[in-house]
Amino acid sequence: MTLIVPLIVLLLIGVFHLVSGIATPTVEAMSIGYVDELGGFEQYTSQGNITLVRFDTQSGATEALVKGDIKEYFVIPPDYISAGAINRYTLEKQLAASPAITEAINNFLLGNLLAGKVPAATIARIEAPLNLVTTRLTETGEVAPEQGGYGNLIIPFVFGVLLALSIIFSSTYLLQGLADEKENRLIEILLSSVSARQLLTGKVLGMGAAGLVQVAVWVISAPLLLNLASSSIGGFISTIRLPANFVVLAIVYFILGYLLFAVISAAIGAISSSSREGQQLIGVFTLPALIPLWFTSLLMFFPGNPVWVFFTIFPLSSPVEVIMRLGVSVIPAWQLVVSIAVLVLSVIGILLLTIRVFRTYLLMYGKRPGIGEIIQGLRSG
Repeated sequence: MTLIVPLIVLLLIGVFHLVSGIATPTVEAMSIGYVDELGGFEQYTSQGNITLVRFDTQSGATEALVKGDIKEYFVIPPDYISAGAINRYTLEKQLAASPAITEAINNFLLGNLLAGKVPAATIARIEAPLNLVTTRLTETGEVAPEQGGYGNLIIPFVFGVLLALSIIFSSTYLLQGLADEKENRLIEILLSSVSARQLLTGKVLGMGAAGLVQVAVWVISAPLLLNLASSSIGGFISTIRLPANFVVLAIVYFILGYLLFAVISAAIGAISSSSREGQQLIGVFTLPALIPLWFTSLLMFFPGNPVWVFFTIFPLSSPVEVIMRLGVSVIPAWQLVVSIAVLVLSVIGILLLTIRVFRTYLLMYGKRPGIGEIIQGLRSG
């Protein structure tokens, strides 16, 4: 996974070059028929590469369709003005008409309805009334160096998914390894040479270092691959930008997020009687980390909602939530400070509790202790 993600991006760029070098873009010209039962639809029969052919009767249009003279046809009924319904006929089994055909029919109807009533320039503007260009300004009224747009969301969204998977997989591997060592009694041999604190620290740091290398490779390769894709492909790819401080915050939140889930996984591994039982328990804690990914559409349009502020500060969801919010809005500095502080305090607090759980239940086999037993054990420990 460390190398395959950048390699897949390189492969996609190479495939684009290969396809664009071999294939020559062709615009398919087609003819579609129409039957005007209402009357008055005679102009604007040329819509880009689509030509509209008039037929006097529906039987004539059907005959032309069967012969292959037209690709499809539609009928404008006498009650079109009041009902607005258009009947479309085709030989192909489709879920819906293609966007190009829908746009051509829509512009044809619109142009004829307005012909002679408004100028041609006004008809063109009615067909395409809005080309909204948004420019972000700073508090001083200057053009902001970092603009918004969907291009800013691409990298944070992709990296948010990878970050969540990396944190969850790394902590799950730690839990599985610990549970397996406990099941096969290897943990007894390990604890004969090191203390519970040393064992926990070594496992967390070892797996964390491996995960950090993975994330570092992704973060470092992201701008390089983005520049390569922008210069090679252009278009929408060229609008993709890395949010400010993205690299630094991505690494900081990975480290803190991993440490939090790692110590939770270690505690669950210590009290679980098997790796399967431990994986079921860890799912309860990893669920909040995926919430920002499930509700991306709500985050895009309501980034300042108090719900997202809560998930920015809540330690189990903050690593992914902060990365996602960087792509859609500017996160106030106080929220970042509080989020990191809460995450650090959570790691320290849960680590101290995990060490006690480690000492008390690591060598306990058989039935998993209940919540009451764990609380009593923590008090006595």
